[in-house]
Amino acid sequence: MKHRIGPYNVWHDLTRERFIMPKRKMQLTGKGESFGGRLARLRQEAGLSQRDLAAEVNISQRMVAYYEKQTTHPPTHLLALLAKALGVSADQLLGIKEVKSNGRTRDNRLWRRFSQVEQLPQSQRKQIVQILDAFLERDKLRKAS
Repeated sequence: MKHRIGPYNVWHDLTRERFIMPKRKMQLTGKGESFGGRLARLRQEAGLSQRDLAAEVNISQRMVAYYEKQTTHPPTHLLALLAKALGVSADQLLGIKEVKSNGRTRDNRLWRRFSQVEQLPQSQRKQIVQILDAFLERDKLRKAS
């Protein structure tokens, strides 16, 4: 009597396939927007160039371009840094939550410059305020005429 011995894993493989739980698909709010597209849009809304964002996150500009154009997987080790630099939450950056905007865009680049100006000595800040006042006065006169 010859017994036929089958491979050990046959029954295991058959039962395993029946008991695998299906993956739950998470509904993203990005309306089909990829991570890279969302990253590029949020970067532009924040008034940052790829170079500026790269400097804030301490990576190269080529890596920012790669994340925006080529990869479909976000860099998990940089998510918190990217979100902080762009002024959004990680959930918003990933497209899990909608990015709320009040319809009025704020020039974040300008506000970052203002925070840098605040660090300057008082004499230099006074000069910058005088320059700003001159520009604002000139614009006011131009609108009046």
